[in-house]
Amino acid sequence: MLINCVKLVNVLINMVKTIKNILERTTSQKRIILNYLKGVKTHPTADDVYREVRKKLPQISQATVYRILNNLKDKNEAQIILSKNTAHFDGDISMHAHFICNKCEGVYDILNECSNCSVIKNQKIKVGKINGYMIYFYGICNKCKK
Repeated sequence: MLINCVKLVNVLINMVKTIKNILERTTSQKRIILNYLKGVKTHPTADDVYREVRKKLPQISQATVYRILNNLKDKNEAQIILSKNTAHFDGDISMHAHFICNKCEGVYDILNECSNCSVIKNQKIKVGKINGYMIYFYGICNKCKK
């Protein structure tokens, strides 16, 4: 009986080590992806993020990048901006507006000039309490106008 308990303890220790390794790897992958998003102003797609992150993490899978991006979005650590056919990601989670080009689907930050935005964000309305907002402007960007 004692031998079985020792074996069980060893199995459990190995399982804990494996889980810790997985969590540490995921955390470092998440950190690298988030740092990339915060360091660019281009609003990359998931494929763009995957291509760039593979330069630092050649073993990372596309599915892992997609999962981490969705996790960052769900935890409000990154924003997702939807154009007609593409999802773009933004590491800047401050309240600001975006301009989306109808032609190339490029996404650009627009500094929010709304001086009452913090007031709006904290308003209670009949259907609930506002805790965030997204503003999109659509048109043709300067590159496509040429």
